[in-house]
Amino acid sequence: MREKTSFPRINGTLPASKHEKGMALIIVVIVLAFLQVVGIVLLQVTATGPKVAGNIRTQQQAYNAAEAGFDVAWTEIEEYFSIGDWAHFDGHYVIEPSGIDDPQSDNYFRRLSDIELLNLIDSDWDGTSDLENVIFCRQTFVQTEGSPDNRYRYTVFLIDDEAGGGIPDSSDAILVCIGTVEIGNTITTTRLEIELVLERAGT
Repeated sequence: MREKTSFPRINGTLPASKHEKGMALIIVVIVLAFLQVVGIVLLQVTATGPKVAGNIRTQQQAYNAAEAGFDVAWTEIEEYFSIGDWAHFDGHYVIEPSGIDDPQSDNYFRRLSDIELLNLIDSDWDGTSDLENVIFCRQTFVQTEGSPDNRYRYTVFLIDDEAGGGIPDSSDAILVCIGTVEIGNTITTTRLEIELVLERAGT
């Protein structure tokens, strides 16, 4: 008759088998890996927060630049009409390159990014327009210690909204204002498009 084998007891319990010890090690490794992933994610989130806030602030500054361009351009256009230099918008639209005012063209201004438009207007970025009828080209508007702050600029021009088709009407135009914030090699832009319509006598 086979003798029964008795196992030694530790504190009244049976010792853990090798299989149970292996499972405990795997669980510990999984928990540590999870905690490491959580830690890395938290580090990335805390590092990304200031960058996101900075991007939002820069975008707002570009919007402010575009608004400043609109305010100054609107004042100047009103002056042109009041002193009789302008009687309508005809002859004051940007018409180059060919198709910039035609929705069917690849050069249509709404198909181009802000940077592409700025490159067309001022290809060498010297602040002087290469095209005719640009009202303002990369104009600075913020003063820092009495000098223009070249980081904040606006570019403003008029587009004929009927050039691509429809009945020609020189009493209206699209005023395009591009605000830019230039910090190092990074350029942030915002574009405003405002429909301008001349008030006719008796309306």
